[in-house]
Amino acid sequence: MHNNTSMDNQSLDPRVKRLKLNSSGEPVTVQEGENWNVFEVFHQEKRGAHHEHVGCVHAPSAQLALVFAKEQFGRRKKCVNLWVVRSADILSFDTEDEDMFANNLEKTYRDASGFKVMEKINKFKKSAHDKE
Repeated sequence: MHNNTSMDNQSLDPRVKRLKLNSSGEPVTVQEGENWNVFEVFHQEKRGAHHEHVGCVHAPSAQLALVFAKEQFGRRKKCVNLWVVRSADILSFDTEDEDMFANNLEKTYRDASGFKVMEKINKFKKSAHDKE
């Protein structure tokens, strides 16, 4: 029986295998095309509907990410459009910053109901009519 205790910890991820990392611990330089990007995929089920995030794909370019996304997410249910965006290009706030979104929910001054324009017009007309 063969003893596998000396076996290297090899990744099963094909992206990592492609790099052929050495075990010496020295930094590895990644050449263009060796490192595939992660792209987030957004799916639109029907025209006019919102795009919804459905997952991610790994691809060397946005064009191939779109092809991979179509194969992965466009076959399972009705689809009229797909978007892909590189995960690294998505900006977001940290969840610790949620207090920056706290605000006063009482904003009647923004509602049309907050403006009593018609009352003012009628009052003006009445006062103008009374002066005649």
